[in-house]
Amino acid sequence: MNVLNAIILGLVEGITEFLPISSTAHLIISSKLLNIPATEFQKFFEVFIQSGAILAVVFIYWKIILKNRNLMINIILSFFPTAVIGLLLHKVIKGVFFESFTLIAISLFVIGLFFIVFEFLLKKKIIKTDKKIIQMTILQALLIGVGQSLAVVPGVSRAGAVILIMMIMSFNREESALYSFVLAVPTLLAASAFDFMKTDPQLIFAGNNPLFLFIGLTTSFLSALLAIKWFIKFLQKNSLSIFGVYRIALSIFTFLL
Repeated sequence: MNVLNAIILGLVEGITEFLPISSTAHLIISSKLLNIPATEFQKFFEVFIQSGAILAVVFIYWKIILKNRNLMINIILSFFPTAVIGLLLHKVIKGVFFESFTLIAISLFVIGLFFIVFEFLLKKKIIKTDKKIIQMTILQALLIGVGQSLAVVPGVSRAGAVILIMMIMSFNREESALYSFVLAVPTLLAASAFDFMKTDPQLIFAGNNPLFLFIGLTTSFLSALLAIKWFIKFLQKNSLSIFGVYRIALSIFTFLL
């Protein structure tokens, strides 16, 4: 890895983390295109720079997070299933899921197709999305967490899974996106902390690695700020179909890759 690689991957993480297109898949594909070896440090780097995206959410929504007690309770409930599944499948996730381009391509395609079909049904008024976060029940919060846990498979997209399952429950796009942003805070923070504890400190602090981590974190934070603000504005006037089309196109590219 070099400084340019760290900048590119930080930008990729920040831009894609909160869009329903799978940041993990984009990082894996980007690393492949940049010919970055899949070392233990590289795997840690890809998880660690998610902290930059977390900071962006806290920076934008800290007032909402601190003032809304019910939101915090629901976030904790939604986080719990993901934490349990993440702990149980940690070795499989890193050793198997992250190594399979076929699995990534299939996940990108299937979820992309779901977005297109769902938006079609929404356009035809067969289903409605008019609920807000304040109407969320305990059961719904837990089910959202189960949906988010599917994102342990690269290509599914944590944000995409949360937004899709919430819209199926009739929550509107903007509210679903906002909830996915806030839910990212404990989810990504836990993933980063767990990987930090599992990684050899000598590997993290060797050579220029601290510099690469700082660069990746910073670029992830700045690009995530822009991506979050753009995405909310986009959802006010547009559907998620374009992301479905993009995911299918990326799936085809990944198969070829």
